[in-house]
Amino acid sequence: MLLPDVARRYEAGRSDIPYVRELVADPRKFLAHMDREGVWRSALVNYPSPDLMGFTEKVNDFVAGYAKADPQRIVPFGGVHPRLARESRKEARRCVELGIRGFKVHPPHMVLAANDYLPERRAEHGQALREVYEVAQEAGLPVMIHTGTSVFPGARNRFADPMPIDDVAVDFPRLTILLAHGGRPLYMETAFFLLRRHRNVLLDVSSIPPRSLLSYFPRLDEIGDQVLFGSDWPGPGVRSMGQNLREILALPLSEEIKRKMVETNADRVFGGPR
Repeated sequence: MLLPDVARRYEAGRSDIPYVRELVADPRKFLAHMDREGVWRSALVNYPSPDLMGFTEKVNDFVAGYAKADPQRIVPFGGVHPRLARESRKEARRCVELGIRGFKVHPPHMVLAANDYLPERRAEHGQALREVYEVAQEAGLPVMIHTGTSVFPGARNRFADPMPIDDVAVDFPRLTILLAHGGRPLYMETAFFLLRRHRNVLLDVSSIPPRSLLSYFPRLDEIGDQVLFGSDWPGPGVRSMGQNLREILALPLSEEIKRKMVETNADRVFGGPR
């Protein structure tokens, strides 16, 4: 579904695109890939952004069907585009019925602020965005919100600042909010403030180079119960899930913190092995 300019940016300098396409086409091959990488569970993050990225609401059906190959090991994320969906609440509920286990909101790609539901924002899509949060909270599903800049063509990085999520955490106290990418590379201090203030906010470290994690978040040990490992593979610049995992485990952190990051925190959010 990628638009041509987006595909060119995504594929630039890569030799593994045919292999990635094989994995997209066959979840059994992806599960085998996970085994080789030493990864037990993967969250597959999808969201509609037809005008900027090319993804339509069909990504919800695709990823929900894909995850049926092993619902314990594959966690499907989907979404609703508040500016473009005709019936936001209905589509959000359909996602839940499909088996989607988390929603993704991408402000720079959806061209909106995470708190556009507030009356003072006067956003036409405000009610639709509120409905996404409401459905997620009612269903007990996490919402992952992109924070930090995006390099893809057309991305609006004025929406990259995580601070609007402060309103979301206040207004939806039972909603689990995942800060995708920790605001990198500009807003890490804001992300850390949100994590310290709100217990329902967690840090997703995907797309942060492991060697930079402790320089971005030098007080990471203070929020050990709120950190989730992620790689962002096969995103640009991420060589492999397994390599990222090994580099995270090599950081000078306590074994307890590492275990929380790569296992027990995710078990709390998504459920452990059955």
